[in-house]
Amino acid sequence: MKYTQDGKQYHIGLRNGDVGKYVILPGDPKRCEKIAQYFDSAQLVGDNREYVTYTGYLDGEKVSVCSTGIGGPSASIAMEELTKIGANTFIRVGTCGGIDLDVKGGDIVIATGAIRMEGTSKEYAPIEFPAVANFDITNALVKAAQKLDYNYHTGIVQCKDSFYGQHSPETMPVSYELLNKWEAWKRLGCLASEMESAALFVVASYLKVRVGSVFLTVANQEREKAELENPVVHDTEKAIKTAIEAIKFLKEE
Repeated sequence: MKYTQDGKQYHIGLRNGDVGKYVILPGDPKRCEKIAQYFDSAQLVGDNREYVTYTGYLDGEKVSVCSTGIGGPSASIAMEELTKIGANTFIRVGTCGGIDLDVKGGDIVIATGAIRMEGTSKEYAPIEFPAVANFDITNALVKAAQKLDYNYHTGIVQCKDSFYGQHSPETMPVSYELLNKWEAWKRLGCLASEMESAALFVVASYLKVRVGSVFLTVANQEREKAELENPVVHDTEKAIKTAIEAIKFLKEE
């Protein structure tokens, strides 16, 4: 089967020249315009399914933002097709729910690796293969968070396919597995839970491209259970600014 139409990639609807080598990957298509406001001369270059793409310039470097939708399957499609048209450096920008008690709503989480409790990565690599962020991108994200004076955490995040399996595990037929594994993640110091990084990290290893992840923590259900202060924050501006500054550092290097 041919996966391009008139030279355009099948899902994202883009062709060579439409994107820069640096691409920010939010999940929510509505977040793309907000991110593109940080670019110079930003233009909408694609809008197909869950994939909305803007391209512009950042300090003279051609850069893009492309939404992925929710979860590993659609995120991996975006990375596969963007790589085919010239992108090679990706930063996932999204939201997460805190697990470790030190992670509060409003904090930034920078993933160094991800727990592969999802299905997409298993169709790329055996489960023994680790899902690890690119070292240079991770360092750039840390430098950016420090420059912006944000409260940030670096470490492992958990990736799953079922949002409600996390938030209502006791209602699921496999509650015994979900609850026991959640306890294991807590004991292992896992920082937060989200849905895309494990797939992106493994697919990037396969494609020989670079990827890192930065998240805004919305809230922490474990802090709520422990009757600790649990602020709820939805504004992703901090995570977006961290990614923008990180690209500037990467460009300089």
